[in-house]
Amino acid sequence: MTTQPKFAVIDPHAPADSLEAKQPHVDNGTAVLDKDRYFSQDFKRLEWERLWTRAWLLAGVSADVREVGDYLLFEIGDESIIVVRNESGLKAFYNVCAHRGSRILLEERGRSTRFVCPFHSWRYNLDGELVAITDRDTFREEVICHNPGLVEVACGEHAGLVFVSMAENPPPLREAIGLPDGYLEAYNIDRMNVVRHIRTEWMANWKVGVEAFYESYHLHQVHPETRDVMADLDVQYDLYHSGASRMIVPIGQPTPRRKDQTSLNDGLKFMLADVGIDPETFEGTARDVRPAIQKAKRARAERRGQDFTALTDNQLTDSWATGLFPNVQIGCHPEGVFVMRFLPHPTDPERFYYDTMTMLLPVEAAKPEAPAWMGIPEGMDISGKTRPQCEHLGLQGAKSLGQVLEQDSELLPIVQAGMRSRAFKGQLWGEQEQRLRHFHAELDRYLNGEK
Repeated sequence: MTTQPKFAVIDPHAPADSLEAKQPHVDNGTAVLDKDRYFSQDFKRLEWERLWTRAWLLAGVSADVREVGDYLLFEIGDESIIVVRNESGLKAFYNVCAHRGSRILLEERGRSTRFVCPFHSWRYNLDGELVAITDRDTFREEVICHNPGLVEVACGEHAGLVFVSMAENPPPLREAIGLPDGYLEAYNIDRMNVVRHIRTEWMANWKVGVEAFYESYHLHQVHPETRDVMADLDVQYDLYHSGASRMIVPIGQPTPRRKDQTSLNDGLKFMLADVGIDPETFEGTARDVRPAIQKAKRARAERRGQDFTALTDNQLTDSWATGLFPNVQIGCHPEGVFVMRFLPHPTDPERFYYDTMTMLLPVEAAKPEAPAWMGIPEGMDISGKTRPQCEHLGLQGAKSLGQVLEQDSELLPIVQAGMRSRAFKGQLWGEQEQRLRHFHAELDRYLNGEK
């Protein structure tokens, strides 16, 4: 008889309908999956045909397409997709001119009243309609009589996030996201601004990237500096439908792996100081730090005109690391969020692009100030008045992401290489890695044609 492992519940008294409440256990089995899915070209092609061209994909954030004429480009595999705000709302189109197949837009983001092909200047309006063919009288009418406009792609917006799907009849977006109503909305992502955007290339399969950020099991070994301030064994794991999942990681208390659970270590002192509490005069032990930070953050938010009323006290400190299938992890925090995308390399199954946007909630009553743990470089404009360009940093770019992400980027190629060994038979996931098994269960539903 299989016994169900017991794991932490952040608030045992949270009402059943609370977003913080522990979700019912989901049993995704114990199978060891074929390791070829991490480096096979055939598997990569299958993913393209049955996953990437069918699923809802995070194309960008609402902050980048707020005004009529604002557009962004989303690129995946061989496809480039335009997302634009027009008079009727958000629309998405393949970034391909009907004439000779040229890409039309080349800039990642911008604002325009029309789209003009850079090859022969065919012009399209923001509804995707072809409005002008250069030297139209030189074309036989039979060739162009259907006035070929841009080909539309399904597009939707939810809680400040923008999604597209290349499927002919995708399921409703909210259903595909898989999270309860109000979950993402509580963080006001739609009001946040992008203050940093980075894309780096990592030497591993995209799923290895997803997996690394879907568990806290590796923190004690790969990120030892987190032991002082993150309770990596007291993590609440929750699995939702459509492959969505989360882990609530308590921040502001030391790992249970440490014997000393009372002394104020340097990490806790740093966190106290970051919210305006003098650690030298703080009257309490390590166990008192997390609630003290929560109280200080709520008071500071009121002074700054930030709305945290929809968030529980625990949300003010803890990381609600939330996964959206297939390739997104959002680090949800009251002041801002980290939006992470793990994008497959167009040709090499053993590379992926790690794309991350740091977003901050505007501050009305004070100068904008990012929490220290966000790792914003000193002197960077975080006012939100100017949208920074994406920093394309290549294979060595992870060194610009901060210590923790640099550690991950160095480890993942080692994992990728090790899986190729004939000695390795497949991943043996424990219950601290239940989000990984949940992710692969949903992936297999797509690959098997069930979705």
